[in-house]
Amino acid sequence: MTRYKALDAMRGLTIALMILVNTPGSWSHVYAPLLHADWHGCTPTDVIFPFFMFIIGSAMFFSFKKTNSAASASQVLRLVKRGAIIFAIGLALNIYPFTTNIENLRILGVLQRIGIAYILASICVLFLNRRGVLTLSVIILVAYWLLLLSVGAENAYTLEHNLVRAVDIAVLGESHLWQGKGLAFDPEGLISTLPAVVSVLFGFEVTRLLTSTSCQWASIKRLLVIGVVAVVIGQLTSMVMPINKSLWTSSFVIYTSGIACIVLAFFVWLCDIVKPERLVNPLIVYGSNPLFIYVLSAVWVLSYSLINIGELNLGDWIYQQLALVMSAKLASFTFALLHVIGFWVISNILYKRKIFIKI
Repeated sequence: MTRYKALDAMRGLTIALMILVNTPGSWSHVYAPLLHADWHGCTPTDVIFPFFMFIIGSAMFFSFKKTNSAASASQVLRLVKRGAIIFAIGLALNIYPFTTNIENLRILGVLQRIGIAYILASICVLFLNRRGVLTLSVIILVAYWLLLLSVGAENAYTLEHNLVRAVDIAVLGESHLWQGKGLAFDPEGLISTLPAVVSVLFGFEVTRLLTSTSCQWASIKRLLVIGVVAVVIGQLTSMVMPINKSLWTSSFVIYTSGIACIVLAFFVWLCDIVKPERLVNPLIVYGSNPLFIYVLSAVWVLSYSLINIGELNLGDWIYQQLALVMSAKLASFTFALLHVIGFWVISNILYKRKIFIKI
């Protein structure tokens, strides 16, 4: 079974972009494409997390094929354990650097969603064949749409009254949710993680299709057809269900999965036909320890608050120095870009020493 470099390169690009958008020098000065849509809509930044879910599904395919995984109690336990560890690390990041009051601790987050989605998606592919996975994916997307509508069409997609927020408040409490929009609402909510599982399953099935096709050009054509069709369907369904990352709407899943297919088609062409190693290899290096590098980058940036220079913490001080010689937005972007470069260096050291840290 051939492992496509295209998938590894796409994973590396995704990690680099996640670090780029997560570590601006100042959140008050960020170029528009590097920000999430305020509510409805989809910016370039909004596709990064779905890409990562897509890549998790891809990695899951290779992992299961390598170990010839079969459904068993021990296998399910192993998968649940790994997902729980990822969830726990995400929760620990919400606590770090230990200045958060437990009564106001945010319980959910990016890694927590990855952990839950990993468990659910991996169990699905263990017990279901391709047709079963595709059927279940459709059922989840339709059911989620109906669930959102259960609070009334006028409230279904509003920030204040959507079902995702209502469930999270009932289960977790307002004080344990993200407060970034001025009220308790978590963009990585419990119910909205269900359609995120489909993003993982989509990556799994696309990888299954890709590896079963021996001709790269045929792979590219298939990916482009799937991608374009998904983007069109996503846009059409957005007429009745807005594309919304915060709610991870079904239209958002279909639309971003289509974009992921189109981007992957480009990487198949680039990596397996053009083969520019100087461009491809750095991306492969960046994707060699994805979860570890993501966690390390989060800990690194959070640790700036522990170091003060005058009245500023270290991160703010570095940004201020950059802002002395360039515009505020460019300084903020440069701050993030320096982190992207720095974590690539760390990735490269690990890669050269054949150190691959699995979380």
